[in-house]
Amino acid sequence: MKYYYVLQRAIPFLIIGLLFSCAQRKDVVYYQDIDAMTPQSNSSSYEIKIQQDDLLSIIVSAEDPEIAAPFNLSSVITQQSNNLNNVGGQMTMQLYLVDTQGNIEFPFLGKLKVSGLTRTEVMQMLHEKISTYIKNPIINLRIANFKVSIQGEVINPGSFPVNSERITLIEALALAGDLTIYGKRNNILIIRETNGVKSFNRVDITNAAFLNSPFYYLAQNDVVYVEPNKSRINAAAVGPNTGVIISISSLLITLITLIVSSSN
Repeated sequence: MKYYYVLQRAIPFLIIGLLFSCAQRKDVVYYQDIDAMTPQSNSSSYEIKIQQDDLLSIIVSAEDPEIAAPFNLSSVITQQSNNLNNVGGQMTMQLYLVDTQGNIEFPFLGKLKVSGLTRTEVMQMLHEKISTYIKNPIINLRIANFKVSIQGEVINPGSFPVNSERITLIEALALAGDLTIYGKRNNILIIRETNGVKSFNRVDITNAAFLNSPFYYLAQNDVVYVEPNKSRINAAAVGPNTGVIISISSLLITLITLIVSSSN
């Protein structure tokens, strides 16, 4: 009889143990087989392309600021008040919105097509056009609303602004605190919208070959989703019902014990 009591206590824990099996190395470790990869040139020339709904900060400078003024949007003063006796203002540069046709309305030059062009290409185009009116103009351009969103099995999901002109998938995941142990590293989803068309792309960061993937660098407004692995899905299903499962298992074993005892 004592064996049945031991079995009665052990089976619920065995059931739970089976549901939460240990993760294997191939499911967790990043950059596997990286030592076998052939070194390739650095992708330092990568540049994102400007898209619809981007907000652009474009500043034109010259030796004489007054000559450059017609080629800049006016600044606005935003009022800031700390208390009733201290009211101040801060200059805020207005931004260019890329419309649904991919154009911006530029002072003095009129409508310009910028979507599909890189930051460098837009700066070159502006330099050529403005050089007709200003000698040696200086063009400074940045995307003001560049952000990426990270969802799913990461430590800190959310939307993250990007101050530079590019960000890698690994850097973005690091901003979110990296993947949890329950995140599927071999099937990360990247949702990207280009000129109004969404694409859905899968990346395996356990395979070092992804370093040469077109999705190693993220584009503005990319959404990265880390899918939960089987253990996490099972935990979600079992978690609220663990007590019920243990109770049912205990009841079944008790019945089996009684039946075996009566037969003896």
